[in-house]
Amino acid sequence: MPSGPAAHADPARAEVGLNAVIISVDGTTPKLLTVERQPHEDGLPSGHLDDTVDRTLEQGVRRLVGRETGLPVRYFEQLYTFGDRNRVPGGRSLAVAYLALVRHQGVQGEANPSWRSCYELFPWEDWRDGPPAALEGSVVPALERWLACAQPGELSTRQERAELTFGLGHARWDPVRVLDRYELLYELRLVGEAAPVDGGPGPGLGLPLSLDHRRIAAAALERLRGKLAYRPVVFEVLPETFSLSRLQQVVEALAGQVLHKQNFRRLVGSANLVEPTGEWDQRTGGRPAELYRFRREVLRERPAPGLGLRRLGGP
Repeated sequence: MPSGPAAHADPARAEVGLNAVIISVDGTTPKLLTVERQPHEDGLPSGHLDDTVDRTLEQGVRRLVGRETGLPVRYFEQLYTFGDRNRVPGGRSLAVAYLALVRHQGVQGEANPSWRSCYELFPWEDWRDGPPAALEGSVVPALERWLACAQPGELSTRQERAELTFGLGHARWDPVRVLDRYELLYELRLVGEAAPVDGGPGPGLGLPLSLDHRRIAAAALERLRGKLAYRPVVFEVLPETFSLSRLQQVVEALAGQVLHKQNFRRLVGSANLVEPTGEWDQRTGGRPAELYRFRREVLRERPAPGLGLRRLGGP
């Protein structure tokens, strides 16, 4: 048996924060679940790991989501650990963030949860109707000013960063670079969270969230968009049966881009992701739509059964 001081030590327990980014799709709108952190200030469901009841981090975040939102969530994945200095007032604080996907439904809980459009937070990310107004009206002029004031030694680096992040010049818009875009807009002070602390949240593009919660949400949307290419995560926000049109509509909502119908259906068919149910949706207002279900067998058949989103093109 061990002896000495180490055997009787009572080490201080680390305090572990938890955040949940819960995403769904309502019609053609991707939604993010927010809760009231303070009066007139929304943020992500968040709390702390309770070492007396939470054996794992995932148990802790499931308890947190149930308490604050009342949502039953099947799909969780650990996103990232956020621990930048001054991310919260009063010193360094670590938070482990999780991405959760759910079918859209009403919410209730002690923290006044509500659904917000992802594009309320990130209005520059939705290209389904062409270049977003926020991009043309605010972002591009700010980037031009940022480039104009660059020192000679840093101009080429700034130019490359602006082009790759926002698809300027000869670069194409990459829907997956969500976090890069938010962080550059933060640096340019175009988002409310970048306002001086003593001035409080200032005006800016999109809906601000408390602390660094919009940055966490940007990381989650980036992860989700990237995963559409190689994991069948889209089926976590769909009902058990769906039409191919509805499947495409949901993918487009999450990706923020319009996809070519025939290319999309050809890719879904070649990936063997879905199978017909033999049933038809008569509520379309026109020709009935054949209903499909996700083929769970594909998870055992291939190591990366996704939609290959980047190969479908976009804006």
